[in-house]
Amino acid sequence: MTERADQQAPLQPMPADWRRALAVVAHPDDLEYGCAAAIAHWTDGGREVAYVLATRGEAGIDGVAPDECAALREAEQRASAAVVGVSTVEFLGHRDGVIEYGPALRRDIAAAIRRHRPELVITLNHRDTWGGADGGGNWNSPDHKAVGRAVLDAAGDAGNRWIFPELISEQGLEPWDGVRWVAVSGTTTPTHAVEAGPGLERAVHSLLEHKAYIAALTDQDPQEYVRNFLTGSVQQAAARFGGVPAVAFEVFPR
Repeated sequence: MTERADQQAPLQPMPADWRRALAVVAHPDDLEYGCAAAIAHWTDGGREVAYVLATRGEAGIDGVAPDECAALREAEQRASAAVVGVSTVEFLGHRDGVIEYGPALRRDIAAAIRRHRPELVITLNHRDTWGGADGGGNWNSPDHKAVGRAVLDAAGDAGNRWIFPELISEQGLEPWDGVRWVAVSGTTTPTHAVEAGPGLERAVHSLLEHKAYIAALTDQDPQEYVRNFLTGSVQQAAARFGGVPAVAFEVFPR
């Protein structure tokens, strides 16, 4: 099957036989732009989801100094997560805008996976581009690429006691080889989807919690901007999911 044919194939339902998920992304708002409707659907169903963010988003607002911005965006992210039923939000403290892919990042994410012991790990598009019907479109953020790649690798690192053995000796984090899938949001090559359903309205309110960031990003009315963006996203996935508005993921089984 060609890549173009793959992009027209029906999306499969996401795996449902799991209890715990961990979402690992680069910045505050990454999950809200990508998959908060799915997370609301899952937490409504009794599943546990925790968030880990590589940065505090301190370089995200041009007119606000990094220290002030970091505290502001961290508070917005915690409020945003609460809207979709997520109470655990952790920040790894990597520098916004200059995250480096490598062992240090993989180790921090592997440690988070060992702490939370998820069956499903969620991250954001790790490829060079996003958007575009043919897989082209816009150049992706270097932070997104670094974190996404590190998450895919760390899902394996977390289960190997001989990779980052200091996680055992220094932090008491025993290996966790229970990750069964890594689901990538915002990809141009999705394979699976989750019905947006009532979670979409929660997703709208979740993204609206990023008040300062949205105000700096657009002059459009925040309600209109957020609702149009998220509705357009789930409608695009509906074309390959039986006409049902959905959140799409590319799923890598382990």
